[in-house]
Amino acid sequence: MRHPHLSRATFALASLAVLAATTVTACDPGADDAAARPAVPSALSEQKLHWTACPAPSKAQGGGDRPEKLPDGTAWQCSTMKVPLDYARPDGTTIDLALIRAKASRETTPQERLGSLVFNFGGPGGSGVSTLPLLAADDYAKLHERYDLVSFDPRGVGDSAGVKCLDTKAMDAWLAADITPDDTAEEQAYARGVGAYAQSCARNSGPVLAHVGTQDAARDLDLMRHVLGDEKLNYFGVSYGTQLGGVYAHLFPEKVGRTVFDAVVDPTSDVLANGLGQAKGFQGALENFTEDCVKQEECFFDGKDPAADEKKLTALIESLDTKPLPTESGRLLTQSLALNGIAAALYDQEMGWMMLRDGLTMAAEGDGSVLLFLADNLNERDDEDGYSQSNAAFAAVNCADYADRFTVADVRGHLPEIRQASSVFGEWMAWGLLQCTDWPVVGHARAVDVTAAGADPILVIGNTGDPATPYEGAEKMADHLGKGVGVRLTVEGEGHGTYAVNGCLTALVDTYLLDGAVPKYGTTCS
Repeated sequence: MRHPHLSRATFALASLAVLAATTVTACDPGADDAAARPAVPSALSEQKLHWTACPAPSKAQGGGDRPEKLPDGTAWQCSTMKVPLDYARPDGTTIDLALIRAKASRETTPQERLGSLVFNFGGPGGSGVSTLPLLAADDYAKLHERYDLVSFDPRGVGDSAGVKCLDTKAMDAWLAADITPDDTAEEQAYARGVGAYAQSCARNSGPVLAHVGTQDAARDLDLMRHVLGDEKLNYFGVSYGTQLGGVYAHLFPEKVGRTVFDAVVDPTSDVLANGLGQAKGFQGALENFTEDCVKQEECFFDGKDPAADEKKLTALIESLDTKPLPTESGRLLTQSLALNGIAAALYDQEMGWMMLRDGLTMAAEGDGSVLLFLADNLNERDDEDGYSQSNAAFAAVNCADYADRFTVADVRGHLPEIRQASSVFGEWMAWGLLQCTDWPVVGHARAVDVTAAGADPILVIGNTGDPATPYEGAEKMADHLGKGVGVRLTVEGEGHGTYAVNGCLTALVDTYLLDGAVPKYGTTCS
């Protein structure tokens, strides 16, 4: 997708303060088929949603202004939907999911209306309630003619029983901390910080922390489909939203409607493979950025020797380890924040690359303001509202989904191969593998099952220059969904996500979602 604040480049999250240990007992993941869970009680399956005018997004959702009406005059409506906290005990405690919608254009006849089109914009941790209105007027106007545009905060995110970890001051300190330790003492300090962050999440989040995995979110989607009155789920997933959609298709293949996956997560990868893939992806995107940068009027690089250009960048980054740069905000640009900022810019070729050119030039002159702005965008930090809950939710969902737990010794062992994948980002991503080490919830598995025999066709879009979800992920997603289900489409371009960026691809998706015409498998847009 085109908005870097909706995804995370690595598992680099934690807390500096050592907090009291708290243990959360995870539910038994159990079998992953829909029949293995008890039926949802009628009080939930037959609930009626009460839609009202939307307020401004909360701090947990990222803050901002109340959503404006769409150009055709449609007002945004918000509601909450009750879901079981634990689908193994659906008669027990419930939580509320925050929903938003824009009903199909008023000119659309009942016969033309196609029902709801539900969006998940990724993360995990992104608030759909705050994001959909930012995109709909420009990106989804045509789809809105016949669909109710719907999005939501997944469980553990934003206003849907959002996971809570640190306050703004503590989060500032942690994200600025050194995530590329140089010696044993720094390694142990970082590992302690990771454990402290995990315990802060357990302490401040309560029982929801054990129930924020993708399988639970997929079951929420099916309850949402039913409550919205749709026979099948029409769905548009971006980045992590493709993983959520793939799990939904596996659990409920007969309920899959017109579905699109853009910027596709590799469902076969474990945490290490994901880290290696992203290291290669961001390194490749950085090299493409550098090649473009030297053609511009001003550039941090001189373009005479690619190896020398990379050495110049790594020297700048390494210098921040001991000499952070001042910024207009009064905060310092540390090495970790600079890496966040550079990675954030690589999500978006149009705006991100331009800002990265300026940011690197200014950093070389002693001003870290632009790179810090980019890092804050990635981490969803606002000077007025502080941080959204996206960082906390990102950690919680990933640690609930994946069973991998790494030690300092494991990271040391994997450092050479990850450094080889990316001389710039490799070490940063390698130490991020520790994120779930002391997490107080048991992870579900090492990879995701998305096999969906019998489901309707799903468009699976891969971008050859995507740094965060490398193109190979789309190939594997299409293969594992199954023959006749996964329809792979290729975009030859840069950035994270393709819809509303590439005209050829956008036309294919619109025709499929509006008319049901499935593109030819393997179609390429350049």
